Amino acid sequence: MPQLDTSTWLINIVSMILTLFIVFQLKISKHSYPMHPEAKTTKMAKRLTPWESKWTKIYSPLSLPQQ
Repeated sequence: MPQLDTSTWLINIVSMILTLFIVFQLKISKHSYPMHPEAKTTKMAKRLTPWESKWTKIYSPLSLPQQ
């Protein structure tokens, strides 16, 4: 059974990591980010729904009278 030649593994792994780093750097550098980001103010409008304006009772199927 022949020996597995692992002498080229290190250069392959290092070159792959270097290539991935360069590709990601190029991808990130193409994005345009705003110079001064500001938080958006969001005002939530209070909407009254029918079940909020009155008290309702939820009946469990097990608490209903037997038929």
